[in-house]
Amino acid sequence: MSKHLSQDEFFTALTALFTTQKQSQKGTILLTQKRYSYDESAKETLSEQEHEETLTTTPLPQAPILIRASNSKSKEARNEGKKVKLATIVQPDDLDSFYARYADVCKAGMSGLKPRDRTKRKAKEKARRKMKTQA
Repeated sequence: MSKHLSQDEFFTALTALFTTQKQSQKGTILLTQKRYSYDESAKETLSEQEHEETLTTTPLPQAPILIRASNSKSKEARNEGKKVKLATIVQPDDLDSFYARYADVCKAGMSGLKPRDRTKRKAKEKARRKMKTQA
């Protein structure tokens, strides 16, 4: 399990990750988020029917959000230490301010990226459509 960074450390590292990828002119950055559940002992085993009833009658409590970022390197690169994995936990009260800053960092990091070249795929689709109309 990786160590969770503070929000300031996370944004600093995410900015550095975007800069590194932009300088290399290629690569992928994966951004994920999910509900953070940290208390495994609090989980109850309910039957499927009880679970359905619980979901419809009681609202879910607000839970922290786990935000992750990675440079999506291969297994070989992971072994060489080139894989970058970032994670932070955001409390429900901090979500609005976090997402505002997160959006700014992501927009700034993606501003210099060039779109994928899809001309080959479009040419194949065009040729396929032409073949269907001729047949």
